[in-house]
Amino acid sequence: MARSTKGSGPELRRTVTPWGSFAWGYSDVGADIFVGLGLVLAWAAGASNVAFLFAGIVYVCIGLAYTELAATYPVAGGGQYFVMRGLGDIFGFIAGWAVLLDFTIDVTLFAWSSVDYSSQLLPALVNSIHPWLHFTVVLALVVGLCILNVIGVRESTAFNGFVSALDVISETCILCFGFLFAFRPQLLIHAMHFNWPSPYDLMLGTSLAIVSFVGLESISQAAQETQRPASIIPRTSVSLILTILIFALAYSNLALGLAPWHPIVDAAGHAQQFWQIFPHNADNQGKAVALLAAQVPYYGAFAALYVPVLGAVLLLISSNSGVFGSSRIAYAMSSSNLLPSIFQRVHGKYRTPTISIVFFSTIAIVELIFAAAPALHPSVGSLYAHFFHGENGLEFLADLYAFGAATSYSFVFLGLIALRLSDPLSPRKFKIPLNLPLHVRGERVEFPVIAVIGFIGIFSILMFTLRTHALGRIFGPSWLLLGLILYLVYRAYRRLPLLRSQQRNWRAAQVDILRRAGELELMDEYVANLKASDARRAAPRT
Repeated sequence: MARSTKGSGPELRRTVTPWGSFAWGYSDVGADIFVGLGLVLAWAAGASNVAFLFAGIVYVCIGLAYTELAATYPVAGGGQYFVMRGLGDIFGFIAGWAVLLDFTIDVTLFAWSSVDYSSQLLPALVNSIHPWLHFTVVLALVVGLCILNVIGVRESTAFNGFVSALDVISETCILCFGFLFAFRPQLLIHAMHFNWPSPYDLMLGTSLAIVSFVGLESISQAAQETQRPASIIPRTSVSLILTILIFALAYSNLALGLAPWHPIVDAAGHAQQFWQIFPHNADNQGKAVALLAAQVPYYGAFAALYVPVLGAVLLLISSNSGVFGSSRIAYAMSSSNLLPSIFQRVHGKYRTPTISIVFFSTIAIVELIFAAAPALHPSVGSLYAHFFHGENGLEFLADLYAFGAATSYSFVFLGLIALRLSDPLSPRKFKIPLNLPLHVRGERVEFPVIAVIGFIGIFSILMFTLRTHALGRIFGPSWLLLGLILYLVYRAYRRLPLLRSQQRNWRAAQVDILRRAGELELMDEYVANLKASDARRAAPRT
């Protein structure tokens, strides 16, 4: 029996291959455009491509940061671990707790949208017409994914890889046929000129655009279960960054140049411009890619039949990635004494963190109930309309999704900067470009300029989210506050430092991480760097 890092017991097995690593990321990020496109078009209108461009630039910075960090520190936990190691325990907890919010929302949001895409072919699943049936099907999907992840990551990875390959082919075909036979540049220019949103709506649309790029950290979450992660992760991450960026920018421009826009007055009496091929309502927001694909000449008739199915399946495996990611973050946080040790327990037969999977899937179900409540009961809908400007379930989930992502990514950039300064000796098989050479405590370090640019961009999106999302600015900070209270109570119970970090031997930990990852050459290089550094410090000064 393999030994875990704390005591005896089974540990996570390394079964994720190069394509499996890409598929985990793509199944999460690739599905985001199926949700984000409709939300951004509904608010950013003629500036939707600008909103996607701004979010895309930030996403590239995030992707490069995660690629370097995951290849350098290939452990389960991803951003939470990087921030904890760079900034300390309490900041690592905040980053991890924000990501946990994101991944539990991921489970519900994408299961919800999966049913929305299915409703294109099965009208009985339309939320506004049959809300209880819609809710029941989403609930069944969440429970089913929980069971799938308890069984094991190998089965989940095989499922993801097959569907991800189909979707890459499908999205490429939609874009190629769309730009060849339907795209009109003059319509794009007209939409941008006459349907430019107000500053408030542009901020709102940009904050929602980041939803289309959330999930790259799924690759780093699986780092401890990936074969030769320092070699595989950079290749899969860079490929994923380019694929998703191209798709997001291409779809937003195709949408603006495919069909005209027209004014609609919403329930509050505000006149806004909305895409002609789907009215401004949540049922159609949730399946925008299917509606767009159906408008493509020649190919559209065929796409109208299969895109709703493929979109539904891809969204389902993205929901699956949420179950996987939340359990691995909790596993890592428990290993670092940021959460109770019960979340670190691995099932003896399946070798998966069963308790973490079940616990955070339950939180996802609670979020589903809250999101579905306005449609299920009219009095709740009236309450939402009064206090939260009539946000629907899909927008509520997207609000929290954007908040959690922006919060955690902000800390990841700070963690990257801190690790560059405090741990310059760890071999970095992949290093983000644009670095300023410095000397800190006698060691040569490279200060990451892109990390600063990325932090400014993602922090701006966080401010946009708090400014424009009523539910997000209430429930997002409330989630963080609740987490901090639980963290302080747990640390006090364990008699651990409350605001300070535990003493850890990061050198020994890094050697062990590289050894377990099978990166023996990098381990030897790291040990050599340590010896050379110690020799320099011990040498008498002249």
